[in-house]
Amino acid sequence: MSTEQETTTENNNETEIKTEQEIATDTIAKLQAELDEQKDKYLRLVAEFDNFRRRTAKERMDLMQTAGKEIIVSLLDVMDDCDRAEKQLKVNGNEAENEGTLLVFNKLRSILQQKGLKAMESINEDFDVEKHEAISEAALAPEMKGKVIDELMKGYYLNDKLIRFAKVVVGK
Repeated sequence: MSTEQETTTENNNETEIKTEQEIATDTIAKLQAELDEQKDKYLRLVAEFDNFRRRTAKERMDLMQTAGKEIIVSLLDVMDDCDRAEKQLKVNGNEAENEGTLLVFNKLRSILQQKGLKAMESINEDFDVEKHEAISEAALAPEMKGKVIDELMKGYYLNDKLIRFAKVVVGK
């Protein structure tokens, strides 16, 4: 064999080695790109599942907190009747006879408070359309303008969410 043939054979071998290396490099690059793509899909899927889990847990908590909302809202009328009866009992003055009735009223209030019910304080507060419903206006001193003078029906929160507006008289 002549040196030219040997050189050509060596060049061919080197070219084949370079081509095989290029193929291997290209294959590695493609595989790395696929791996990166799969990692990205995996991370997005994990994040989406985590968001789903948090969202369903929050919805479950909201549902549990407001599950008895309809019952509690219907008991608000009973609470109003209890407040009126308590005021009337205090006017009559016979505390010995009224003690049992007042205990029942207080027990009802405490049970509803344990369930998340909270009465809204409105008297002498600024009138707020987000919390109050104005039933009438009364002319009083100028410092009472825009303030709640009287509360005709209490407003209530259930787990810090307004469930009934307070019906009030506002100073003008």
